[in-house]
Amino acid sequence: MQTIDLNCDMGEGMPYDSALMPYISSASIACGYHAGDEATMKKTVELALKHNVAIGAHPGFADKKNFGRKNMFLKKEQYRALIIEQLSLFKNIADAFGTKLHHVKPHGALYNMAATDKMFAAIIAKAVKEFDDRLILYGLSGSYLIEEAKAIHLKTANEVFADRTYRDDGKLTPRNHRNALIKTEWDAIRQVMQMIKERTVTSVNRKTFPIIAETICIHGDGDHPVEFAKLIHQTLSANKIVIKAI
Repeated sequence: MQTIDLNCDMGEGMPYDSALMPYISSASIACGYHAGDEATMKKTVELALKHNVAIGAHPGFADKKNFGRKNMFLKKEQYRALIIEQLSLFKNIADAFGTKLHHVKPHGALYNMAATDKMFAAIIAKAVKEFDDRLILYGLSGSYLIEEAKAIHLKTANEVFADRTYRDDGKLTPRNHRNALIKTEWDAIRQVMQMIKERTVTSVNRKTFPIIAETICIHGDGDHPVEFAKLIHQTLSANKIVIKAI
């Protein structure tokens, strides 16, 4: 039986978290640096537990002004500390609820830098393993982050996107490009089914290339996240694809 994880970035101050939770299998929850705070983290963890959704940390740059989507250039040790600090904050909350972290997914610029920079990816992967080597590291399918995590025997999940477009090199189209986001539910489901069934994705320039889809992301801050999640959930179920956390 074919399975797939459906994940969503949450705890970022958007109004859709409660409506989205029934349709997903894992949640990546902001740790208070790029968005959210302790109260938001607690509320989102409680919501995830209510719906039996796997709980992950979503660490980002300490930059709420830019929602963590602007590259920040720090010293190697500062990057490591950035990850460890946020995971520690999240663990304290998880412990209070008697639950454990399932995965880590870097946010925004942190995610994109780790996807394209081999040395940076290694720093992030090592920090996660140092904190807890049982965690699953979510990263862009086929990226340096996945490669470096595998090199140190850290569990990984190749992530693909339901609501983002791809460039010819397999990377996501930058958000400042007009065609970066997928606007309609049907375009989103078409891309999702192609990635799962055919193990390929088609770029904005109509180039098709192979991809590994282990977890599908829906952004909780998108224009129509609930509609996207509901349709994807229904379509996967209709095709006998089980939605299940990794």
